[in-house]
Amino acid sequence: MTRLRWASTAALAVSATLLTACTGPSTPQPTSPSSTSHESSAAIRPVSSSAPIPPASAAARQVGFVDVRSVVPSAIVDLRYATSHNFVGVQLYPTGARCLVHESLADGLRTSAAALRTSGDTLVLWDCYRPHSVQQTMFEKVPDPAWVAAPGPYSRSHESGRSVDVTLATHQPGCPVDRRLADLCLLDMGTDFDSFTPQATAFATAGVSVAAQRNRARLREAMSAGGLSVYSGEWWHFDGAGAGVARPIIDVPVT
Repeated sequence: MTRLRWASTAALAVSATLLTACTGPSTPQPTSPSSTSHESSAAIRPVSSSAPIPPASAAARQVGFVDVRSVVPSAIVDLRYATSHNFVGVQLYPTGARCLVHESLADGLRTSAAALRTSGDTLVLWDCYRPHSVQQTMFEKVPDPAWVAAPGPYSRSHESGRSVDVTLATHQPGCPVDRRLADLCLLDMGTDFDSFTPQATAFATAGVSVAAQRNRARLREAMSAGGLSVYSGEWWHFDGAGAGVARPIIDVPVT
């Protein structure tokens, strides 16, 4: 998420806002993404190992960013903010936006994706580097720091490319329509991305099926193998090295 983080209690919301500048319950409440098929989303399917990945922009390379597809060609990039299927309800990234991450995440994501492949799972990326200007737009849409981090020192892990929002997909016959992505099926995680409910917290059990809890644990285990740690307020948000330290605000193109 945006270093948008949702929490199950008011106390967790306050701590998440102060420590990580994501989000927690408050008003006004943004609109959750609708439960519709992902078939029409801007998902980028896994690329052939021989398919060249165009280099990132000079500005992106200068700050140490790499395109995830050059690091994990087996991953699916489904940037929700490059579509209107997000909590704001409008497209925030340009068509053709890339999933850019800081080079310090490259080896970890490669390791995590390899661990997932052993069980037949595919890593799906919902958000990566987020331009500072987009964070500002999000806050203008929902100017409540309990929901959306105010641009600044507490919202920079995505802005510095050191955090990712991810989930898992696999081959599953009879996949429900609202979980179809490319030719795969998103695993049941108990909630969708950017869910504004207590069930979205990483270790929630109330209202989260045993199967979904196990799927979240599979995701955490694989991401941990690559050195990425889950944010307790959002099951989909993982931080790499440097996510919690002082960083410059970065605003480079995502195309």
